[in-house]
Amino acid sequence: MTTEADQGVELRARVHAALSDPSRLRVVDALELGDASPKELQQLLGLPSNLLAHHLQVLEREGLVTRHRSEADRRRSYLRLVRSGLDKLTADRVLTVTRVVFVCTANSARSQLAAALWRQQNSLPVASAGTHPAAAVADGAVAVARRHRVALRPAKPLHLDDVLAPGDYIVTVCDHAHEELHAGPRDQPSPSLHWSVPDPVPVGTDVAFDAALDDLTARIHDLSPHLVAS
Repeated sequence: MTTEADQGVELRARVHAALSDPSRLRVVDALELGDASPKELQQLLGLPSNLLAHHLQVLEREGLVTRHRSEADRRRSYLRLVRSGLDKLTADRVLTVTRVVFVCTANSARSQLAAALWRQQNSLPVASAGTHPAAAVADGAVAVARRHRVALRPAKPLHLDDVLAPGDYIVTVCDHAHEELHAGPRDQPSPSLHWSVPDPVPVGTDVAFDAALDDLTARIHDLSPHLVAS
């Protein structure tokens, strides 16, 4: 007779088995704080595409990694680590930086909200910017911050080139910005991180903005302990 406890042990055993391969552990470490496409993982880890595909299939099957399509290039997908149950299994890395800069395309919603959320959790200096700044912060961003009591400072959207300084740690919260900054010779300087957060502005609903805020809140909570002031 199989008990609930036995099922729990079997589930844990499958997770441990999935993580027993060094290459799969390297995938988990690579996705610990940000998302990446299969091609980016292949380049980072130096694995053949067919072998990487096998490892990703194992991790997805055990619920350790999820995949979704890019909002920019629909042929591309991004992989995200499912952190549940992995707190004691993932690497405990701490990076020393001077400032965090959250970047999206328009600097009108996600990056502004991310900076506001960061100020509530971490004293490390923070800024936000866009690759193609809008004229003003989106009304939906102001509204969602008000609903959730986030101290948003809706500053005029700024271009990344006017904000970025040596020692900044860039977090792109937009697929378009991430892919633009990594295209060709305009490669984004390191250190950097990408979060594939769906854009709430085209949808425009409270639900879309609430989802974006929840996503950013969880990710910032995970990232905050890993960054300290230089």
